[in-house]
Amino acid sequence: MFSIGEFSRVTALTVKTLRFYHQEGILVPSHTDPATGYRYYDANDVETARVITYLRSLDVPLLEVKEILRAAEDSAVADALERHKKAIEERMRHYRKVIRSLQDFVDQERKLRARLEFADSELRETALDPLLIASVRMQGHYADCGKAFGRIGRAFRRDIAGPPFLLHHNTEYRENDADFEACFPVRRARAAEGIVVRELSACRALTLQHRGSYHEIAGAYSVILRAVKARRCQIVMPTREVYLRGPGIIFKGNPRNYVTDIQIPIDGEES
Repeated sequence: MFSIGEFSRVTALTVKTLRFYHQEGILVPSHTDPATGYRYYDANDVETARVITYLRSLDVPLLEVKEILRAAEDSAVADALERHKKAIEERMRHYRKVIRSLQDFVDQERKLRARLEFADSELRETALDPLLIASVRMQGHYADCGKAFGRIGRAFRRDIAGPPFLLHHNTEYRENDADFEACFPVRRARAAEGIVVRELSACRALTLQHRGSYHEIAGAYSVILRAVKARRCQIVMPTREVYLRGPGIIFKGNPRNYVTDIQIPIDGEES
């Protein structure tokens, strides 16, 4: 048996460190004298101390060191270390994916920032003419609009006079209960079950074309909303998103090539 001083010399661990390891349950002495409180270690503790010193040299946190030693109680230390190595390899695979994802996000953000800087110069105030539309008003997920576009397309076919668009009736983003209309411009009014044909009034609008994925469209909205505040205008609902280029019926295409014309009707001070 080794006293704590002798064990300190054998393992190159300070007495203070040994007492701390004992307190934390990482390296518990084989025997503690109940009368004096002196700690005594045996030859098996030397191997444990060596493993601890090695793991700490690799900056393995004490909590993980403790878990490895606990696992080694039921098997050889080498087996416990092998299992820990495999766990680290799995985490490394995960972190490599995280790094690739972060780099993609950083690249996208830089491109988006560059597009938004250019977007300020593309912002226009436009007079929108009256427009005859066929529409289906919905409440739910924005992605559900595709069904309504298909329904209008089948009903009006050759009477469709322009690209599809959405009218947004909410002033804020809604996750599950958005209020919107799926619309197509049409050449003439005629009855169609479940589809409303009506005319949108002429209006002034701030317009900006967003090029890219719908997931990135928030940046374009921020440009327009800053302009609304700068011009001291009021937004007139509903707002419009016109899909000049987007996913097809069969092939979704590349979202980077999507083109969406954002049209925000306004009222108030002139620019």
